[in-house]
Amino acid sequence: MGVLIRKQKGLVFTKICKLAFVGFFMALSFALIDTVWALYMEGYFHNISYVGFFSGALTFVSLISYFFFIPLIERSKKTKIFAFSILLFSISYFLFSINTKFYIFVILAFIISILHTLRITSFGIIVHDNSEERQLSRNEGLLYTFYNIAWVIGPLISGYLLWRFGINLIFNISGILIFSSLLIFLSSKIKNSNKKKRLDNNMLKNFIMFFKDKQRKISYILSGGVNFWWSLIYLFMPIYIINNNLPIFYVGYFLFAVAIPLILFEYPASKLAGKVGFKKMFKIGFFILFLIALLCFFITNIYILLILLVFASIGISILEPTTESHFFDILKNKKEELRYYGPYNTTIEFNNFIGRMLSAVLLLFLPFRYIFLFFSLAMFIFFLISFKVKNVVEKKRDGKLN
Repeated sequence: MGVLIRKQKGLVFTKICKLAFVGFFMALSFALIDTVWALYMEGYFHNISYVGFFSGALTFVSLISYFFFIPLIERSKKTKIFAFSILLFSISYFLFSINTKFYIFVILAFIISILHTLRITSFGIIVHDNSEERQLSRNEGLLYTFYNIAWVIGPLISGYLLWRFGINLIFNISGILIFSSLLIFLSSKIKNSNKKKRLDNNMLKNFIMFFKDKQRKISYILSGGVNFWWSLIYLFMPIYIINNNLPIFYVGYFLFAVAIPLILFEYPASKLAGKVGFKKMFKIGFFILFLIALLCFFITNIYILLILLVFASIGISILEPTTESHFFDILKNKKEELRYYGPYNTTIEFNNFIGRMLSAVLLLFLPFRYIFLFFSLAMFIFFLISFKVKNVVEKKRDGKLN
């Protein structure tokens, strides 16, 4: 019997490893694009504030689509949804590479915003359904480690390609990489048949029911804090670097350095959260972000400022793999997972929307450095909300956490 259990655990871990490789190539594609995306948009708008407003509009579309796609997620195989979304991503990137028209850029930008909804929701459920309950945070940590290896490599590659060849080649390579992730996923033969017969078609009711539970509400807010922070790093900082007359490849260097703490600390942080609980991890992570953003407000040397933001990623490494694990751990069953995982993921777009739109408004009236004060205040609010988390310790649920 013991041998059988070990084999089953090995099978589950093998599935997670396959998914980690899928996530790696997928993340590498997104890392290449996100390194240049703000600069690409700035080429159309020629104003950092307008870039923020347009990005906010894209995230609003994604926000609405999470609720719109709940019935589709419930009744369909998540593997098919994921594969379809990845295929369309690849096609969209190839179209970006040959496009020169503003209106086509806008259409494609809105399409990939919707595709992100399907990709994130379907892949998250696939990972959860192929994980043992008491090892979910560890598996999330493993996946995020693979993601972040890609996010270390990606900006360096993208920065070099941007400097030598321009943006179009980056879109082509990204299209190839994300198509590679699709081929790996299809060859892995991972299945997911978690479906509901009775569908939740009422978007308003789903929204209301989701927020009736206090802990789901808190988990939603705190999970969004990570994405709120990334809107500073990946949208506004690349343009800030260029506007300070640094070479364009410095964008790649900076985003490369930002991802290093994530590789070093995310997996250990996820294992530690399974042992000591999520509440302590949330407090520490948000306090680090609050403190460093506050320091950045007073720093005038751009090199010191960039170094501080790299160290801020230690806080993100504590939060990123644990927030989603915490959400799954407070759910009661798989029916709740299908119904609420989509609405939960709207926290990504909601916080991106708030972070980008409020920052864009702020930049219309104040110098750029005030954006750090704004983000510091936001992280302090998330830190205070962390005290209301009902602590979950996975180790105490079912024996010793390995």
